[in-house]
Amino acid sequence: MLAVHAHPDDESSKGAATLARYASEGHEVTVVSCTGGEAGDVLNDRIAHIPAVQRDLTGYRRGEMAAARDALGIDHIWLGYHDSGLPGEGEDVAPNSFATIPVSISMQPLVRIIRRLKPHVLVTYDENGGYPHPDHIRTHEISMAAVDAAASAAHPELGEPWQVLKVYYDRGMNGDRMHALFEDYELHDPTSDRLEIMREWRDRRAPNDVRLTTRVDIGGFLEARDAALKSHASQIPDDAWFFFWPHDVVRRAWPTDDYELVMSRVADTVPESELFDGLEAFDDSAESASDALARGESC
Repeated sequence: MLAVHAHPDDESSKGAATLARYASEGHEVTVVSCTGGEAGDVLNDRIAHIPAVQRDLTGYRRGEMAAARDALGIDHIWLGYHDSGLPGEGEDVAPNSFATIPVSISMQPLVRIIRRLKPHVLVTYDENGGYPHPDHIRTHEISMAAVDAAASAAHPELGEPWQVLKVYYDRGMNGDRMHALFEDYELHDPTSDRLEIMREWRDRRAPNDVRLTTRVDIGGFLEARDAALKSHASQIPDDAWFFFWPHDVVRRAWPTDDYELVMSRVADTVPESELFDGLEAFDDSAESASDALARGESC
């Protein structure tokens, strides 16, 4: 499984518990960070005074990413592009940053990674990037382009062709989830001082606002998710909204990470409870999925 993200910390805020669960079950799980987060700011006053943070935030964030990787039990690869930042209205994206590199060029390192790791499943963002950050949008673009290119005869210098069998968009932020969590919290803790801000979050999203095809049970891996989030202390304060929903609420009301299946080379399994549904017929010890597909076979 390959999860392609824009910045270090995105892997911990989007589907982290899924990564931890699948890694614990023995699956090969790798996160690609397209940029180093060089344009980020320190969002946590608790560590803003640390000399290493003031002197070299990029280097500090690399250390945070290593800690998050270890908390999730996954592998990690830097794609090597420079963070584009989030320009203000009327401002241009910084020259030579990730979002300014043509997709035909910036996808090539990802093609090499796909052909080397041979993932059956790839997770990325939708065409809007999950939210309209230029690096998130570019992450979507190179992910989809690299999946196509990796399966073709293009760029033979990047390795032997490999066909990714399933591509998903992360849908962790969806209206159904926000409404279910709020309703459970309101029922079990109606006097909480957190309810008002949670109500505001709920009201920003309508039910059924995105298509959900796949809900992966992650109730047993919320602690690993939190540990990964806390590893990115420069970006995620101790009181970040990620931690507002108590684990008992999540496990009762919405104990899943959520995805949309947008490309599949296997038999239809929607709705799904696993990203690997439908892949049982492909046994890496016998042959590659790409070899089977090349002969016209399918599940």
